[in-house]
Amino acid sequence: MSGEKPAYHDIRADLWRRNWDVAKPLGEFLVSAPQDQAQRWAESAERVPELTADQRARLQGYNRTMRVLLEGATWCLDCARITPYLKAIMGAVGEKAELRLIDRDASPELRDELKIMGAPRVPRVLILSEDWFEVDRLGDRSLSVYRSRMAREIGRGEDHGVLSPAARQVELAEWVDAIERTLIILRTAPALRKRYSD
Repeated sequence: MSGEKPAYHDIRADLWRRNWDVAKPLGEFLVSAPQDQAQRWAESAERVPELTADQRARLQGYNRTMRVLLEGATWCLDCARITPYLKAIMGAVGEKAELRLIDRDASPELRDELKIMGAPRVPRVLILSEDWFEVDRLGDRSLSVYRSRMAREIGRGEDHGVLSPAARQVELAEWVDAIERTLIILRTAPALRKRYSD
């Protein structure tokens, strides 16, 4: 019937698409960054652990489009740390996965939509389907990073830091798990299975 909403619908799909069109690949996003900030991002990228063979295997072989939109800022240390993880993960997933970044202040509407606890925190990661449907939101920090923060600020647990090689491996693994979960959601989504007869 005309005027009837489809079974699968995201009322924010136009918002996601508009902001995706404004967002940039990593290299373009960093073009306007001040030298010290760009240097920080480059140094962080050099310290990204290699994906293990198991992690690569878990990320490969999917045939769904996955768009990863990171809302961030060049001054954000958390953004500088996690974006190289996401770049490595997207590389393992393959050509159906794309990462773009948008500055937190480029779109007040997106910034307001992605707030955490009422604040415009970054990084925020939004994962979208080929239909511009939201699949997941992640960020601003992973569980291991928050555990270290809790230890430092509240005195509960142990502070394993976020910059040591071991801490980076743990955080990378958390992002791999999150992206694998999204890949499985996309692969098993009934509407997409029907579309692709698989």
